[in-house]
Amino acid sequence: MDALARLFCSPARLKLLRLFIFNDTANYSGSDVAFRAKISSAVARKELAALMAAGVIRRRGEGRGVKYSTNNRFPHLEPLAAFLRETTVVGPQEVLAALRKAGTLRLVVLTGLFSGAVEPKIDLLVVGDRLDERILAGAVHAIEADIGREIRYTIFSTEDFRYRFGVYDRLLRDIFDYKHRVILDKIGL
Repeated sequence: MDALARLFCSPARLKLLRLFIFNDTANYSGSDVAFRAKISSAVARKELAALMAAGVIRRRGEGRGVKYSTNNRFPHLEPLAAFLRETTVVGPQEVLAALRKAGTLRLVVLTGLFSGAVEPKIDLLVVGDRLDERILAGAVHAIEADIGREIRYTIFSTEDFRYRFGVYDRLLRDIFDYKHRVILDKIGL
């Protein structure tokens, strides 16, 4: 069977492809792969075996020291990476739906990874009241599993954000001076 024919047959495999292609210099253990992609260990083992058979990833080490990484010698790596970059889009509605469970949202800004800007220090700014950080972290992790990359994010209370915005905080200047997209604004920026 052709290597490319083995690639796309399940959502879990697509998550793993994104994880390895978008983080091509990283090495992951089997349990780390399952955690980052939000799939079971059994599914992760099955999909890792299929991706190794296709030649997209390689395995190093033995026993508990096994690590998986992107095979940079895979002949179709660049076109596959370009295809995944073009088709991996998490829309603003999906981001808001995931974040709403964490509390009362007042402002959500996408930048960095979501806007194509390289310079910003964060990818997601969340401002709200009574935000549960644990639930918010879980929501961000779910988004990370879908896009295959780590999301750098920060959260502020509404009062703290207004103060920082008023004193021209460096982090906020970096966000608003570069390419960004406001997907929710109940503060009135």
